[in-house]
Amino acid sequence: MHTQDTLSPADTTLQFNQLGLAAPILRAIEDAGYTTPTPIQAKAIPQVLNGGDLLAGAQTGTGKTAGFTLPILHVLSQAPTSTAKGKPRCLMLTPTRELAAQIEESVQTYGKYLPLKSMVVFGGVNINPQINRLNRGIDILVATPGRLLDLANQKAVDLSGIEILVLDEADRMLDMGFIHDIKKVLAMLPKKRQNLLFSATFSDEIKRLADGLLNNPAFVEVARRNTASEMVAQTVHMVKQAHKSALVCHLIKQHQWQQVLIFTRTKHGANRLAEKLMKDGITAAAIHGNKSQGARTKALADFKNGAVTALVATDIAARGLDIDQLPQVVNFELPNVPEDYVHRIGRTGRAGSTGAAISLVDFEEAKYLKDIEKLIKREIPKATVEGFEPPTKQEPEAPRPPKQPQGRRPQSGQQTANGRNTGQAQQKNNAKPQKQHQSKQKPQSQSLGQSQQHAPAKPTMPHGRLISEAAKHQALPQTPLFAPKPVHRGGQRGR
Repeated sequence: MHTQDTLSPADTTLQFNQLGLAAPILRAIEDAGYTTPTPIQAKAIPQVLNGGDLLAGAQTGTGKTAGFTLPILHVLSQAPTSTAKGKPRCLMLTPTRELAAQIEESVQTYGKYLPLKSMVVFGGVNINPQINRLNRGIDILVATPGRLLDLANQKAVDLSGIEILVLDEADRMLDMGFIHDIKKVLAMLPKKRQNLLFSATFSDEIKRLADGLLNNPAFVEVARRNTASEMVAQTVHMVKQAHKSALVCHLIKQHQWQQVLIFTRTKHGANRLAEKLMKDGITAAAIHGNKSQGARTKALADFKNGAVTALVATDIAARGLDIDQLPQVVNFELPNVPEDYVHRIGRTGRAGSTGAAISLVDFEEAKYLKDIEKLIKREIPKATVEGFEPPTKQEPEAPRPPKQPQGRRPQSGQQTANGRNTGQAQQKNNAKPQKQHQSKQKPQSQSLGQSQQHAPAKPTMPHGRLISEAAKHQALPQTPLFAPKPVHRGGQRGR
């Protein structure tokens, strides 16, 4: 049975020193410049301190990380034990390297006056230094599932002493296909432990995971499900795909943006856009799964310190990028999963700050836009930039080249769409139809023959009557656009 907490006006007036946290933690919070907890922190911290399981949800940028790191630091510090070799007391699982690194940074920030030891492990870097660090003993381990299993397989980490398990961004982990890795990790943990599941969205898959993982959990949700922050001003620009790069450059220069996060759908698209921005004099870097961990860390650091104006990212960076007061997010292409839109624009408008999100939408992305507006239950206003006005209607595709009529031998070297020579492919298969339509095609053949030397003659029917081009075309035998390979039933298969 889930117990549910809802926010009341009094919850927002709480101070950190009213939550029962240890003095060293309060001192670290004060050093960081915080005095008032966010709504998710005000509700989650007491629940974690009580020792029960928790299912918590809030949109990105609401302080979920501190909502579990602060009480965990308190609980572990109240019952100190000697740190065993490679045997952590708390495990925090996250989907991405960037998020793992930032959670570890929060643990270090808020636990700096405590004797607790922590570390982060993720893939893309040498595993040996991680093994050496585990051998010195730790209390809190922040990890991505893949690298954690690698370490467990090498007997470098022992998860039998885990007292508290945190699954952060659980919905993203399921989206990225980590469910099997998560189950393998769960099988290594002791049955008696405290479980905390934090998620930005709640899907049916998350509910099933929670039902199998959590024992009579408290439920905290401080924002309507799958909603974008009200602090983010959202607009849409309808623009051709081919004009998007130029529009991004124009917007950055016109508004003199100093820091903008741009999302693309593909890794290659991120690289191409970053190169285009650099050519136009805008400092830019790309971050995605094909980049080495060192390159990703440097790009993110340069973006945070202002050395890079535009950071072009795929959805791998939609979670875990915590950038103070990021003013601008641009969707160069809309995601095909509506929930990813919420996570993308959640990089701005965080912790009470305002932000803006612009989406560049081609006509072919109109369906994605409708799905997003349906999810967030609002229509996103459309804006127009002079010189980049969208066409009044979707332009039709370029006409297909005229089809070669059956019965006419193609010129030397001419091939069909599937690469076979049409003369060889159709000579045998069209033998019978060619005889059947010989009388009808005779005037047409003469006309086609004349067209190679003189102006085309007026098409006529066998009776000498003039006919239109459409009627002439319909009189010819037609080939389906996607015709299967012909099969002769006389004992020979079509070639």
